[in-house]
Amino acid sequence: MIAKSLQYIIPSEHPLRNLLLGFGGLLVGSILLALATEFYFLLALPLAALIVFLAIVDFKILFYLLLACLPLSTELYFENGIGTDFPSEPLIIGLMGVYLLYALRYGERIDGRFLRHPISLLILLHLGWVLITTVTSDYLIISLKFALAKVWYIITFYLLAGHLLQQRADIRRLFVWIFIPLMLTIIVVLIRHSAYGFSFEDVYKVLDPFYRNHVNYACLMALFFPFLWYAVFWYKDRPLVRNILIALIPFLLVAIYLSYTRAAYVALILAAGVYVVIRLRWTKYMLGVAVGLLLLGIAHLSNKNNYLDYAPQYERAITHKDFDDLLEATYKLEDISTMERVYRWVAGAFMVMEKPALGFGPGNFYHFYHSYTVNRFRTYVSDNPEQSSAHNYYLTVALEQGIPGLLIFLLLCFYTLVRAESIYHRTKSRTDRTYLLAATLSFVIILSVLLINDLIETDKVGSFFFLMLAIIVNWDLKTQNSAVLEQPKVEN
Repeated sequence: MIAKSLQYIIPSEHPLRNLLLGFGGLLVGSILLALATEFYFLLALPLAALIVFLAIVDFKILFYLLLACLPLSTELYFENGIGTDFPSEPLIIGLMGVYLLYALRYGERIDGRFLRHPISLLILLHLGWVLITTVTSDYLIISLKFALAKVWYIITFYLLAGHLLQQRADIRRLFVWIFIPLMLTIIVVLIRHSAYGFSFEDVYKVLDPFYRNHVNYACLMALFFPFLWYAVFWYKDRPLVRNILIALIPFLLVAIYLSYTRAAYVALILAAGVYVVIRLRWTKYMLGVAVGLLLLGIAHLSNKNNYLDYAPQYERAITHKDFDDLLEATYKLEDISTMERVYRWVAGAFMVMEKPALGFGPGNFYHFYHSYTVNRFRTYVSDNPEQSSAHNYYLTVALEQGIPGLLIFLLLCFYTLVRAESIYHRTKSRTDRTYLLAATLSFVIILSVLLINDLIETDKVGSFFFLMLAIIVNWDLKTQNSAVLEQPKVEN
């Protein structure tokens, strides 16, 4: 009787009958076994089997599933102190393995031009220097974990993404797979936040389990805003979808505002300015001015210890419960989060001077910075029980990987921006320009938030850093091909 019932559900001639029956048996068996033994992790066995099946049959689906998990992932910590982003990090590692196996078996299908592109070579140089400074690290275990994470981020979000995200349709799929779960998390956060009257003081209470803090939340929304903006142009032939996207633009801007994250506000404004710079072909000049101002600032602060003039008054550098008070305190150098950053930046500068060539090793800021701090900059939260970072990625790279590591990273970022400008003006299709601009301006927003945060090593932001690089490189190759095809024939 059971066999007859199964015949109605899954006909015997169905090509996947045995596979579906096997999966159903695994599902029922894992449920019964979990209930009998109270080992409820066994419930994950069918999901693991499904993921393995997708990895074998079509890992492109698994890649887009990973993209959908990025806004939804949560941080899990185990008793031994090990933490992971779940389910994104296991998927990242798994897809890394899948890509390596694919490259070994079907290496001829991988575009060699992508691997030989200057941006790819700079990424490999960056990774190579990370590995070198890992070997010379003052705390090898921490640096080794950092280096391994860097490897699987680059392989999955750059090499694999570069293999998969080559056409307009691929970028639109990326947009859909990320945007829908992102919007779901935003709606959940805003509904929870509304119960607190959208207060600045309570924004931290409504982010769990999706986001560690309001900075991760705001920066993910901000870096994805260019994709929403330009997606309006991608769906001109679908008026309903286009109108929904247009309506969601102000909604996303309101959500970013209600995150109360100054870095996200500034990053969006800067991205708009960079768009103008790219249009006017001023990228090289902008970067030159930025570097010049930075060097002048460093020279001023180091001359006769002028940096001491910016030390806060310990009693006045406090946490502010009103956002307007926070903004006022920021420019008065009385906001505790800003001044705690300065406290760590001063320590970081002394660490760079201590080991300018190779640094202290990737991931090692927290373990060594205390002895380099200056008490005049100390704040109420300087004990740092959460073991957070220097809150400036560029400084972090310099103190952990030495000045050569910083120069390599800056060369990667600057070259990408200059190259993106060149691609923009070489691209004939206005639609293709929108895809390039979405990736480039998202990349700019990431670089902006790195000025006061360390987020490249997180799945919410670091994944997009390498995804944007992959898209920019593919668009470079795409427009090079178009330029060759469009060259007029010369008659002999």
